[in-house]
Amino acid sequence: MRDHRKLGRELELFDTDPLVGAGLPYWLPAGAAVRHAIEDYIREAERRAGYQHVQSPVLGKRQLYERSGHWAHFRDDMFPPMELGGEELVLRPSLCPHHVLIFRSRPHSHRELPLRIAELGGMYRAELSGVLGGLTRVRAIQLNDAHIFCALDQVLGEVAGVLDMIEEAYAALGIQPARYRLSLRGQGANYVADPVMWDHTEAILAGVLQARDQSYDAEAGEGAFYGPKIDVQIVDAHGREATLSTIQLDFHQPQRFDLRYTGPDQAQHRPVMVHRSVVGGIERLVAHLIEVHAGAFPVWLAPVQLVVLPVSDAELPAATALVRRCIEQGLRAELAAPHRGTLGARIKAARRVPYQAVIGPKEQAIRAVALRLRDGRQLDPLPAADVVAHIATAATSRTHALWDARQR
Repeated sequence: MRDHRKLGRELELFDTDPLVGAGLPYWLPAGAAVRHAIEDYIREAERRAGYQHVQSPVLGKRQLYERSGHWAHFRDDMFPPMELGGEELVLRPSLCPHHVLIFRSRPHSHRELPLRIAELGGMYRAELSGVLGGLTRVRAIQLNDAHIFCALDQVLGEVAGVLDMIEEAYAALGIQPARYRLSLRGQGANYVADPVMWDHTEAILAGVLQARDQSYDAEAGEGAFYGPKIDVQIVDAHGREATLSTIQLDFHQPQRFDLRYTGPDQAQHRPVMVHRSVVGGIERLVAHLIEVHAGAFPVWLAPVQLVVLPVSDAELPAATALVRRCIEQGLRAELAAPHRGTLGARIKAARRVPYQAVIGPKEQAIRAVALRLRDGRQLDPLPAADVVAHIATAATSRTHALWDARQR
């Protein structure tokens, strides 16, 4: 079974320590490389889609979360307040209240809308120890979060645009959603009591999915306390379902914080707030990627993209120069020197690395490498410069193909 907890430790991607605490994994160099590749990808995708990136504190006063509604509806999942200088500070359970304050800090015109604010930021959940596990359920989450402030007539286009981003990201990552879920209101005090608002927002999200001919399951009691959601669900190696990506519609917090923009009629209007996460929490995403790819990540995500293997110490200078050249081109390359074992043992140890470049006396003499691909193919000696250029292209294009002869 492709259990990310076992594979992740075998591949030295992440680990835990009792002195840090349950639900608080730390990233080892290989895991950090995967994480940074994802972060670079999503930041660039957001930049191209018109998002502006911000940074906000992971703490806030208790009054902030009382104002947002989190304290009333979400308190059981929050860490207790910390008293400091007569104030109560809370580790944030979500980023949206901070982004609301960022929007509120400046006057806005209808010409600025939609205003898209994005952040890769930390949030914290006081999960019980019995539900924690590996990277899928943690207490410190690095979330790919964003909030879109827009006019009502812009909502449909913005939600559709986020769904497009999710589909593109999943294609690049090599993952498939298990299903789409329309998460609706539930009963009780944990949901904002405004039936007219719920009817309106649920109809909007259902309409977007139907217009795209996207099949979905509508489920009551799965919405956020402030509004309905479109959730993209995944299933792990144990058959357990979880939400990875989400789009949430919120009329509640703009009202709570009295958010306004100046309309074309010069009057003040209330924006609609769209919460969205394209790839969700980085921890849960990496856990899923480990299981989907069995640790053999696509080239652009692989912790090491190329291993260079000199046959003997005589080829070490050429191998070292090739590694340096790859690194200068932005690739993640490593040297597997002869002292690590026989050539066969070194090749086996690097079996999950997309490319293995073997340099023997013949290759060194003609400045070439014998390239071995992770899928078992072995290519005739190629100029080292051509190999570097091909791998760089595969990484930047985020293709899942290791080698296309037409690119030679």
